[in-house]
Amino acid sequence: MKTIAIIGGGIVGLATAYKILSAHPDWKIHLLEKEADIARHQSGNNSGVLHCGLYYRPGSFKANLAVSGIRQMVDFCEKNSVPFEICGKLVVATSELEKQRLESLRQRGTANGLRGIRYIELDEMKHREPQVGGIAALEVPEEGIVDYPAVCRILAEHIASHGGSIHCGTEVFGLTQLYKGWRIHTNRDEYHTDYVVNCAGLFSDRICQLSGLKPKVKIVPFRGEYYQLKKESQQLVNHLIYPVPDPAFPFLGVHFSRLIHGGIEAGPNAVPAFAREGYTTWTIDPGDLADTALFPGMWRFARRYPAMCARELRQSISKKRFCAELQKLVPAITPADLEKGGAGVRAQAMNPDGSLVEDFSFVRGKGILHVVNAPSPAATASLAIADEIVSRIPAEL
Repeated sequence: MKTIAIIGGGIVGLATAYKILSAHPDWKIHLLEKEADIARHQSGNNSGVLHCGLYYRPGSFKANLAVSGIRQMVDFCEKNSVPFEICGKLVVATSELEKQRLESLRQRGTANGLRGIRYIELDEMKHREPQVGGIAALEVPEEGIVDYPAVCRILAEHIASHGGSIHCGTEVFGLTQLYKGWRIHTNRDEYHTDYVVNCAGLFSDRICQLSGLKPKVKIVPFRGEYYQLKKESQQLVNHLIYPVPDPAFPFLGVHFSRLIHGGIEAGPNAVPAFAREGYTTWTIDPGDLADTALFPGMWRFARRYPAMCARELRQSISKKRFCAELQKLVPAITPADLEKGGAGVRAQAMNPDGSLVEDFSFVRGKGILHVVNAPSPAATASLAIADEIVSRIPAEL
């Protein structure tokens, strides 16, 4: 019997275990998660949007896996009674320059295989979203919302019912390569395995280093902070309202997302976190902070995007400035409509020159595969990413 160990109990790790057992039901799976439960970080702290692949460069992993991934995810949710809704979204242009960019977005989405994308004028925008601002929009009908924690729970149930083992509270602190396979050292036990898949998210680069490889990139944590619309203000937004991305900046910008179990989320911004699990401003891990501060890429990133960095920090400090960004999409929003929401931490792989790794990225070693970068839309695309991972595991170990 072949044994596979998967490090990381987020949605990508869970989907990988699920897909391996589907393809190789006789293999033994150990999924190792350091937290007391699955999906405690990126998978359980996001806005729950089903991203269909509008923004991504045609031919990239992101584009291919997002389109395949959303269709697999919808099918999975239908078969397993997971709450979801394909509600569509508007990408709103607020200037003539942004209006011109809508056409290139439409062409990109069409090239990626999306269906039904269309350009709409102000009157039709107002019919769909009466409070929306801007001058024109793209309607993207395949976009949706979902309960990702519920997806993770169902995946975990499938893994357990098909003979896989999920070990929570199990933190990996060492990897020893054997003549055949690996010995994994954890705080609870040692595991001997034929193959290892690293899906550790925020710690993927460190797990990679434990295996003796030296990834060129470093995970730099960015905290995304959200506000929520107060209950009496939720009628201002019906579905999903997004900005037109500025190609000069690496982050999308704040937007509005309807949540699958009710409520409207507004955000996120993107500010450096002082810990890899830094969900609040003053959560500080000295080791994580030093790791980021001593990385030349972080300073080069700040020098490359000074205006964006300043804007994101101001929005983090000032509710009024955060609201001003939201008003570009929905002018009727006021600070009084907003209350503090949650936060997530994005595991962003960064190159030493300060550029962000935009696509999914894998590093292969002998008997081990590292998913070193799985940015958005990783949750949407998790089942498709898992297919890609399974295809890279040698059938004969």
